[in-house]
Amino acid sequence: MLFNSYEFIFAFLPITLLGFYLIGAKSHHRTAMAWLVGASLFFYGWWNPSYLSVIVISMLFNYAVGTILSGAGKSKLLLTFAVAINLAALAYYKYFNFFIDNLNNLADTSFNIEKIFLPLALSFFTFQQIAYLIDTYRNETREYNFLSYCLFVTFFPQLIAGPIVHHKEMLPQFAKDSLYKLSYRHLIIGFSIFALGFFKKAVLADGTSEYVNLTFMLAEGKTPLTFFAAWAGSLCYAFQLYFDFSGYSDMAIGIARMFGIILPMNFNSPYKSINITVFWRRWHMTLSRFLRDYLYIPLGGNRKGKTRQLINLMLTMVLGGFWHGAGWNFALWGLLHGAYLIIHNTWVSLAKRLGIKIPRIIAWWITISAVLFAWVPFRATTLDGTINLWRAMLGMNGFYLPKWMASYSYGAEAWLAEHQIVFVGIFHNVGSTKLMDILWFVLLFIVTFFIPNTQQLMHKYRPVFEKKRFYTLNKQKLFWRPNFAWAFFTAFLFVYATLSLTRMSEFLYFQF
Repeated sequence: MLFNSYEFIFAFLPITLLGFYLIGAKSHHRTAMAWLVGASLFFYGWWNPSYLSVIVISMLFNYAVGTILSGAGKSKLLLTFAVAINLAALAYYKYFNFFIDNLNNLADTSFNIEKIFLPLALSFFTFQQIAYLIDTYRNETREYNFLSYCLFVTFFPQLIAGPIVHHKEMLPQFAKDSLYKLSYRHLIIGFSIFALGFFKKAVLADGTSEYVNLTFMLAEGKTPLTFFAAWAGSLCYAFQLYFDFSGYSDMAIGIARMFGIILPMNFNSPYKSINITVFWRRWHMTLSRFLRDYLYIPLGGNRKGKTRQLINLMLTMVLGGFWHGAGWNFALWGLLHGAYLIIHNTWVSLAKRLGIKIPRIIAWWITISAVLFAWVPFRATTLDGTINLWRAMLGMNGFYLPKWMASYSYGAEAWLAEHQIVFVGIFHNVGSTKLMDILWFVLLFIVTFFIPNTQQLMHKYRPVFEKKRFYTLNKQKLFWRPNFAWAFFTAFLFVYATLSLTRMSEFLYFQF
């Protein structure tokens, strides 16, 4: 079941909310928790009921191990074994077909197995439970109540694609008596956050998909794209991915808030970053936190010398790339970002010694260009498609001006042609860009770079779980208030997004 579906918005969510608060009002808190667990499992099983066994077995195994680790049976060997079992399950479902295909190609073998379908949210609830086991081993958290542990794992707002939460962030909230009493404040704040995220997904992200799909389809078909078409396609995909996943995160945060639960922040305007390190502190923040705390630091972080630090950065990013999908394109994406981080880390040390300081606008331009270049293998399905688009982005197919600009050249076309600057259809006569496309592109640009993000708009009402050492929210003059104007605006966004649901549109992180 998708957040952006009629059955979720108009049936599942209101019924689940009503049942939770009706049961909670009678002081049957454990029954209310059981209702929420049951609803979450129903939500998960809606996609494919057969995979319910996967998440249930995973919960039973990790809860049993966590109970032992929190008691007298603490053992590093047991922790290692449990983490290995979790990773083995993830590897089987997510990477076994990929491994067999590559083995057949390299060794000229002909192993033939049926396609193994990835259970929904496996990557997310596996990482979440690995973090729980490690935190339990470190005496940072513990759980004696199986029902609350099940709710921690299955809580449907963050089950499918995060945010990836810590046990110690969630369970104290579920333990509060006030949680089970209906709060109109939580409902209003939660719905407002949900509506903003819903609009991002249904209107801004989905409204950009046609141009993105066309760009990458032509690249995969080896059509020689123009310089402007390639960069515009990559930028539009950057917008689509951002509004899709940040929209999902806002919807998850908003839904959880309707139940009185505050989830961690997952996005903080990453495209405004002035270097790649800041970008990763702002993009998919809970995944970055997990990779830092449970991979980069255990590998040694920056404690074992400069060379080892750079190696750890590269390993973390390549493995983080593979986590996103079983394909060499994701590994290439991680490799690029690992290289970016190494270059930036080296540059910071050099610039400090030489006293060099790059203007912020140039630093931002370098960062966003590098990010756009790296998004190509993340979206492309083949290496040929990636190379084709990269060739165009590097100007190897020529520097042509889009055809729509010809009407604004004011008779200079002949002079421009003499200097080998010509106007062509943006896809080499495959199509042309309309004025409305340009206006849409400008709208996305303005919303991304100049409008306060959801957390900034809602900053007076604690929209996310506060860990201020990980992020800061710059206060804005424009912010959400519980008044008629904002109620009308929020309702308008919700209705417009609802009317935009003309087809099934999965989230881009739906099966990561």
